[in-house]
Amino acid sequence: MSEMVSLYRKYRPKNFGEVVGQDFIIKTLENQIKNGQTAHAYLFCGTRGTGKTSVAKIFAREINNGGGELDIFELDAASNNSVNDVRELIDKVKFPPVSGTKKVYIIDEVHMFSTGAFNAFLKTLEEPPEHAIFILATTEAQKVPATIQSRCLRFDFRTVSLENLQKHLKGILEKEGAKFDDESLKLIAKQGQGSVRDMLSFADMVLAYSKDITEKTVREIIGSASIESLKKLLSAIKNAEFGEISNLCEKIFAEATNAVIVLRDFIDIIKEELIKETDAAAREVLSTALENFITLEFEIKYSNSAGKLFEATAILSATKKKLKIY
Repeated sequence: MSEMVSLYRKYRPKNFGEVVGQDFIIKTLENQIKNGQTAHAYLFCGTRGTGKTSVAKIFAREINNGGGELDIFELDAASNNSVNDVRELIDKVKFPPVSGTKKVYIIDEVHMFSTGAFNAFLKTLEEPPEHAIFILATTEAQKVPATIQSRCLRFDFRTVSLENLQKHLKGILEKEGAKFDDESLKLIAKQGQGSVRDMLSFADMVLAYSKDITEKTVREIIGSASIESLKKLLSAIKNAEFGEISNLCEKIFAEATNAVIVLRDFIDIIKEELIKETDAAAREVLSTALENFITLEFEIKYSNSAGKLFEATAILSATKKKLKIY
């Protein structure tokens, strides 16, 4: 039986044109290569799944005219973070490239280096060999010492917009022969929360369940409630129908398994309704509800009685009172 390849690995970008949502960075790197003005050290920052390592690998190949694989070295600082690991790297840096024009070192999660490792690495970063380029990638730039950051050209990778995620996902699902509609596409893309990798990891789960993708199927997998129920709940809050609020909350959490997802969906619905609402009194209720449910997110994530907490917040919002969590 052949191993199933994850969508993220299968559709990992192989060139700059396939990178999603980082146009400014890609354009700058392409211009540097074109003009022969590459820096000796780069710092790629950003949340997981935004393309830091993929771009680093593409950039490394392009620096060596699309090849030079023997001159590209990767180090995972999460498991190779000691002074000795860095000294071993430094010893190898001095030797010239084998087949390309540059030796490129990609150090992932560089913030995991120990203090001693950073100190050992600093000297090489200050006076690197002409043939060496370092690309440091991190999800926690604040943990990288200022002495290291100041010697790098920094690029901040943005979270990918929902629009770009949907466009990218649509192309992949079509290649995979899946059936889907716009709403299910949007739901899957939203699960990425700006990360291509997280979105495709969730898409893997959906496709494992069925290649005939519907909104209902995706909501079941996510663990959310139906939009219809959530819209009815918001209407009940606006009209201060307390009995209906309790009934709907009970129904919502009978069908939903993920309180955080329910909460985020409900916040989106409140925002949409607030934009459309013109009545001043109704806007006041909606504004209070929006503030209350946004405040609730951290609390509900770790609650053993999420449904009751959600219901209490809904009732409180209907009375136009602010939620206070200390």
